Amino acid sequence: MVRRGGRVWRGGLLALCALLSACASESSQPGQAAPGTSPSPTRSIRTYSPIPQPDLGPPARRLVADLRQSSRDAALGRFQVWIGNGLARPVDPSAIDYRDPRFRAGIPAERLRAIPADSERGYPLAQPARPVCGSRGAGHVTVTYAGRTTRIPVEDEADVVARYVGSRCFQLALGEAATLAFDAQVEVDRPGRDGVATITLVATPSGRPGHRILVETVSGTPVLTPDRQPVWTPGLLVRSEDAPVRIELPVVPARCDPHAFMESGGATAFRVKLRLDGKPGELLVRMPAAGASRVLDYARDACGLGE
Repeated sequence: MVRRGGRVWRGGLLALCALLSACASESSQPGQAAPGTSPSPTRSIRTYSPIPQPDLGPPARRLVADLRQSSRDAALGRFQVWIGNGLARPVDPSAIDYRDPRFRAGIPAERLRAIPADSERGYPLAQPARPVCGSRGAGHVTVTYAGRTTRIPVEDEADVVARYVGSRCFQLALGEAATLAFDAQVEVDRPGRDGVATITLVATPSGRPGHRILVETVSGTPVLTPDRQPVWTPGLLVRSEDAPVRIELPVVPARCDPHAFMESGGATAFRVKLRLDGKPGELLVRMPAAGASRVLDYARDACGLGE
């Protein structure tokens, strides 16, 4: 082979060049041109126009209304009617009246003030103590402004009225058998960060025989929660002709965020699930002011926020 050096070396060199060219092609990255070649033109990237955001304001040339209720509203025994002004001018109401077949009379709105064009304002409505139990229907609001009165149907997507009427009517029926209320006294075991408080729910029978109340569960609040369990489960049967029954509920802070203490309107309002003569229902039971102050002081100390 060596004796025929000229031709053998030329053939070997050609083979080596072919091999190196193949390796160069394989090692090039996808989308990149191989060394010594010009890059191919890149296809342009298609872009899309941004999707326009929906207009969340009131519809043009109309007044609209809907019901809302925050936790603070519920704590104050009210809900709110919000009126959206889609007219091209401000609306300054001199009277707003909410009417609903589930209430015995109209409810005048409070804190009347002008509604600028293309905006909305909320007006508090006091929850009536005795709704029309068993009635159905939808509410409307009449708005008097600029010497005219306009009737507007009211949306209630969150069932604000239905939820209140159901709860209040169940409460009224329960009152025929017993009342549920929290004791103002709060017992604190081991004051400080490791402490546990005990609040007491008292069921006081009416004395009218024939009713049975089963207290199934009691739920915590954004600030106060059961000790080492999701809800309290008394499972206690109370007869309407028996003596009062005390239900002790050990409680600890649900969270130690200072904002929870400042912003929660339902910090000491507990939801009680029970059955009245077999019928299920739910009752929101609020602690009296003295008891609420005591248990919140305990929670702040347990969180180290009172130091």
